[in-house]
Amino acid sequence: MPATLNIDFVSDVACPWCAIGLASLKTALGRLGDEVNADLHFSPFELNPDMPVEGVPLADYMSRKYGLSPEQLAQNQANISARAQAEGFPMRMDLRTHAYNTFDAHRLLHWAQTVGNDKQLALKEALFRAYFVDGKRTSDPEVLVDAVSQAGLDPARAREILATDEYAEQVRALERHYQNLGISSVPAIIFNNRHLVSGGQPPEVFEQAIRQILAEG
Repeated sequence: MPATLNIDFVSDVACPWCAIGLASLKTALGRLGDEVNADLHFSPFELNPDMPVEGVPLADYMSRKYGLSPEQLAQNQANISARAQAEGFPMRMDLRTHAYNTFDAHRLLHWAQTVGNDKQLALKEALFRAYFVDGKRTSDPEVLVDAVSQAGLDPARAREILATDEYAEQVRALERHYQNLGISSVPAIIFNNRHLVSGGQPPEVFEQAIRQILAEG
């Protein structure tokens, strides 16, 4: 009988290493096959909770936050895209011109989990594609609703949520919860509510960590 593994993937849809980490984790789970029954769900973390809805130019943001020059930013984006390609995710960091607010995306992800973890995963991946493959604005309601449709969820219900503050308090409460746990960067992947693996690790690291967790029982 496969062992059940609870996986809490704390992340932001504007985080390239979160997209890489998810692709890598899925590869590791694929290698484990029938050895594990993974219960994967996503929890919210905003890298930039004060970001305006319309966003800010990425070059300005990265310069202020990390001190990166335009040349350093271009090299950084090329390195991240290459790593993503190696994990099978066709990331186009050159299309990522702005940093955007992601709070509404997190509200929709919270709703998607109430429908089912499979739908939440599908929406998470659709949002990653919208931002990192297609270069779309993740705070645009139409982009969000299109991702909802791609995930097989109800676009009319998504529009209702976006028109209100529904799930806002739940998302904020979860964000406070993870901040109180000491999580300050993402992705943060928590296995069985006890074991933390941080960052967009290679599949081998995730596979080794999972095998060790399963061996401990």
